[in-house]
Amino acid sequence: MSVKSVIGTQITSTLPKGMHLPDAFETLFQWIDARGQFTDSVDLRIGTCVPFGEGIEPTAPSIEFIAQGAEDLQYWFGKNWPELHARLYVFAGTGGDGSMGAFWLDDNGKQHIVHLGSGSGSTMVCVLTDNAVDFLRLLAIGYDEICWGEFSEPPEGEPPANSDFQDWVKAEFNVLIPAKGNAIVKSTAEMNDTESNDPFLLWVNSLIAH
Repeated sequence: MSVKSVIGTQITSTLPKGMHLPDAFETLFQWIDARGQFTDSVDLRIGTCVPFGEGIEPTAPSIEFIAQGAEDLQYWFGKNWPELHARLYVFAGTGGDGSMGAFWLDDNGKQHIVHLGSGSGSTMVCVLTDNAVDFLRLLAIGYDEICWGEFSEPPEGEPPANSDFQDWVKAEFNVLIPAKGNAIVKSTAEMNDTESNDPFLLWVNSLIAH
């Protein structure tokens, strides 16, 4: 798919070698542009899955897509390793606490969608999914913020909390939206989890240990 959206263009122009923008994300960003669900800073666009702004009450999911890259990851890791810029790219804020969603290249060059909890709130650090459509399905379930995990329970509140976005995901990708996140994310991991085999957490811990 050719990239036409503003956020998609900003992301693809700054992705490291070996990474790609999934087609499902570009489709989402074009939908965001068409609906005006964004704000523009000096040089970056921030897009959301639901309307926001003065007089508008946001509904789940609360996530902000932005071409953030790896520039600020030195503060999360405590050091600015070149490997961060080569293998990790932040594309979204997943919660008000500062948690992040990112693309990550594993040791074999396979791209995953991962989560980096802020540490001051969420501590979830793990692979969420390898499939961009599944990531959108996870968002469409209706969790207020996916940064907290807790995917074994359905979202709080009366569904559907995000009917426009949910209906769009179902129609655009011809998929079903499960009631709970663990139908998509089978297991999660937390910072300092010494028993987890999550490949992203193991990679993160190996960097921090150096």
